Amino acid sequence: MKNLATTLSLTLVLLLGSIGTSSGNDFLKGLNAYHGGDFATALSEWKPLAEQGHSPSQYNLGFMHYNGEGVPQDYETAVKWYTRAAEQDHIDAQFRLGAMYWSGIGVLQDYKAALKWYTLAAEQGDSNAQNNLGVMYANGQGVPEDFIYAHMWFSVSALNGNANGRKSREIIEKRMIAAQIGIAEELAQKCARNQYRDC
Repeated sequence: MKNLATTLSLTLVLLLGSIGTSSGNDFLKGLNAYHGGDFATALSEWKPLAEQGHSPSQYNLGFMHYNGEGVPQDYETAVKWYTRAAEQDHIDAQFRLGAMYWSGIGVLQDYKAALKWYTLAAEQGDSNAQNNLGVMYANGQGVPEDFIYAHMWFSVSALNGNANGRKSREIIEKRMIAAQIGIAEELAQKCARNQYRDC
């Protein structure tokens, strides 16, 4: 009886493992096809995975629809797939969704929604999202205008190697006094220590 239970457990593990491997192989097959310019194959490999909740496939479908690769360009469908991936913490989908809400592409322009998605990506270390949060604070888009928080996000972005963050920080400093810059720098250090959470 013990051997039967062990055999069933091992069979279940192998079966579940092969499902994951099969999905992984399908994703890679789609990725290779995409990079080879065979968008039809990429689409046929990724769509079933995306419908099963595979966030990288969802993101890639969003990207294909955004750019009109192998499908008609369709921003609304891109938003649909980006949203599904972003809700599963896919950092690139969160950033792109933030950009679409910020610009009003495929959706009504909504700075609050852009702020939400940029913040989620920024908390995962996306330096472009961190920079764009700085821009939103500098311009009062979805948040009250706040140069201290703009500087903080630009500094965090710059710490992560983003050249735009460095340039934007230099620009915003010209509109701030030394005490404000000092506060912003302290906030940026705290934000980095907290791994970009609760900034």
